[in-house]
Amino acid sequence: MASIRTGAALALLAGALAGGCGESSRAGVEEPPRPERIVSLSPSATEILFAVGAGDQVVAVDDESDYPRGVPRTDLSSYQPNVEAIASYRPDLVIAPSTVPRDAFAGLRRLGLKVFVEPPPDDLDDAYREMRELGRLTGHPEAGQRLARRVRASVERLVAAAPAGRSLDVFHELDAELYSAGSETFIGRVYKRLGLGNVADAAARRGGSPYPQMSSEAVVTADPDLVVLADSECCGQTPAKVRRRPGWQDVSAVRDGAVVAIDDDIASRWGPRVPLFVERVVEAMELARARAGAER
Repeated sequence: MASIRTGAALALLAGALAGGCGESSRAGVEEPPRPERIVSLSPSATEILFAVGAGDQVVAVDDESDYPRGVPRTDLSSYQPNVEAIASYRPDLVIAPSTVPRDAFAGLRRLGLKVFVEPPPDDLDDAYREMRELGRLTGHPEAGQRLARRVRASVERLVAAAPAGRSLDVFHELDAELYSAGSETFIGRVYKRLGLGNVADAAARRGGSPYPQMSSEAVVTADPDLVVLADSECCGQTPAKVRRRPGWQDVSAVRDGAVVAIDDDIASRWGPRVPLFVERVVEAMELARARAGAER
């Protein structure tokens, strides 16, 4: 499920350890041989692979890759990868997030396996770049380009349709412990692109983490106009439960009905479903803005 969730987010490793995420194909650069047996240990990469037409080349995915329907799901883990189990699928390309432990990368390299390291994107441009690169690496460069253009166009159309005027503030809830995502994260930069303020930023600066844990009192005091629940599946959070939290009844988002539960996976992955996330946020923004206007 998680890609931009607390546990993984707090353990991000910097830099490419093997392979790397480069630019899309360029004139004069030889295309890599088309892999026919791909193992994906990243839910975001899995969604991109199927979206660019490389689905029939994927022989195994990790235990959290559950979309699209029918992916060859296994019990492989990107958090505690079993090198022998991965190798048993005889992959000619392994796609792994940069959170995979270093010793696992070393083990895969010792077996002579080609590894593409998938670092988490800093922003939407990085996500589009990864779509192009995965298309190129799998023999579908044009499809990767088309996917990136299509997703970008959808996001830009939604951004243009977002309500303007008084700035709105958002609280993005990663789990029931009130971990959030500040503006210096991928999801935070999406909110910034929509013109939203982020109530987690002060906590992020104080704690030195882009994924700070906030207290209930701090959220209530910040009084966000929008609450996005990215923990409805993992933690069973709903707008009704948020309304019953002590003191939250007077929070603007709760009072105005601008608490939105978004599928955890859609809210935590940077693949072809990013526009669905943006669309839900824009709808909540419109609701918050309409309720605020009615009150005035």
